[in-house]
Amino acid sequence: MRNTSLCYIERGNEYLLLHRVKKEADENRDKWIGVGGKFEEGESPEDCMLREVYEETGLCLSSWRFRAVVTFVSDQWDTEYMHLFTADSFSGRLKSCDEGELEWVDRDRLMELSIWEGDKIFLRLLREDAPFFSLKLSYHGDRLVSAVLDGREMAL
Repeated sequence: MRNTSLCYIERGNEYLLLHRVKKEADENRDKWIGVGGKFEEGESPEDCMLREVYEETGLCLSSWRFRAVVTFVSDQWDTEYMHLFTADSFSGRLKSCDEGELEWVDRDRLMELSIWEGDKIFLRLLREDAPFFSLKLSYHGDRLVSAVLDGREMAL
């Protein structure tokens, strides 16, 4: 099992996304995702998110919300507990990222991009400003086979 953080940084009606195109051995290869990564020893979810955002973007966040815990179960990878955040205030200058290309994307375009099917669920919940939630997403390969929101099975 691994713990990760993921943050969707907001600027007006846009999110800062990372198009994962630079690493060959990347389970998110060619996907568009928020900014984040794996916990280091002793980090809280907030510590990890703030560090990863700074390392990958050069931005220092000054306002954020812890929005959800998303559990990923896969027949190909270890179980992952992703701590999901949004942020709406930051300082610093955007820098290049060694994991992919950073781009500000209009939220209305998100579903047109190459994103995981389960990401569409939590992105919709973020857009609806849902209260803190727990989402379990189960995959067989790249195919979403189950989604459970706050302990209740969702129709796919």
